[in-house]
Amino acid sequence: MSTKSWIIFIALTIGILTSLVVFSGGSKLDVSKVDLNIVQTANSQDGNIGDHAFGKVGSPVTLIEYGDFQCPACGTYHPQIKAMIEKYADQLQFVFRNFPITSLHANAKAAAGTAEAAGLQGKYWEMHNKIYESQSSWSNLSSTERTKFFEGYATELGLDLAKFQADIAGTTNSTSVGNKIDYDYALGKKANVNGTPTFFLNGTLLDGKVWSDSTKLEAAINAELTKAGIALPATTK
Repeated sequence: MSTKSWIIFIALTIGILTSLVVFSGGSKLDVSKVDLNIVQTANSQDGNIGDHAFGKVGSPVTLIEYGDFQCPACGTYHPQIKAMIEKYADQLQFVFRNFPITSLHANAKAAAGTAEAAGLQGKYWEMHNKIYESQSSWSNLSSTERTKFFEGYATELGLDLAKFQADIAGTTNSTSVGNKIDYDYALGKKANVNGTPTFFLNGTLLDGKVWSDSTKLEAAINAELTKAGIALPATTK
């Protein structure tokens, strides 16, 4: 079994285990009337922090990921997904929603809060990428160590550190950042997400054999773009 196949197997196993665990936070929110397949705008439930969309905002073709920053499979496939959405940046919109599995990943929610706090200063995707790309460096840190580690990234990105610290402090309570993470999580529960990463392309759940294979994922995206009458990037024609 290849390394990536093993990672997918582990991710699926974790999904089965997490489906047996009772989560808090987002599960308490009423999102019964929310359309999961559209980009969420800022509202009172999500702490006035809407979905983070990358690429062609407003495109009729949307790829949504429910991810956990500390999830090994998410970290392993991040470079592949990042390359794909950058390739289709003029055709596709990509949305990332937080689904921290805190029963397994002690630093996942803090990492999500770090990205959201950076987003409040216009640096969401920069922080998002740095966190995933350094996953092995912070995953096993203590709460004090991870705080200093993430503050170092905030400094590197030129953020107002005092504001960043105040915003990330709200990760564990009902403030903007905490509400945003809980809201994303509630959307994931409604979508029957029980493991990460989980991907939906225009509302259709993608099998692990599709999203983990660049060729198959590209074919799926191309099919949706063609259906929507959107010209493919020159290199994929």
